[in-house]
Amino acid sequence: MKFVHTNIISIDWKTLVDFYIKTFDCKLIPPVRKQFGAWLDQGTGVKNAQLEGAHLLLPGHSEYGPTLEIYQYSNIESSTNLKPNTKGFGHIAFEVDSVELVLEKLIRNGGSAQGSITKREIEEVGEITFVYARDPEGNLIELQSWKKQP
Repeated sequence: MKFVHTNIISIDWKTLVDFYIKTFDCKLIPPVRKQFGAWLDQGTGVKNAQLEGAHLLLPGHSEYGPTLEIYQYSNIESSTNLKPNTKGFGHIAFEVDSVELVLEKLIRNGGSAQGSITKREIEEVGEITFVYARDPEGNLIELQSWKKQP
């Protein structure tokens, strides 16, 4: 068994794909997916499902993944920006060399800060520097950097 991908449903998949490529050096894995039909309706439980999108190879992994899958359905249900403490899937996280520099890059590329950059010593692990942020569509992202204890 292995972890394969995480999915984000987007209102503008091309813009969101571009954000993750520019901000986190993700790589587009062809082909672009354009899927519809009875098989998709059956598997998703969504009547007349039609979607388009792409898979992105995440940094730090081999060409076999895992990936970030960004899809846009032709009919999208609305939602609000979830808070970090909302039940269910919460956020994706990236370990980075500099939380400050990546947060600046994230904001330049259309994202926004959710919290403030924070440092904390975790006993027997090391010091973490982290912040929560949002991509251009409001999805939560954690940026983290560790100074591990020897």
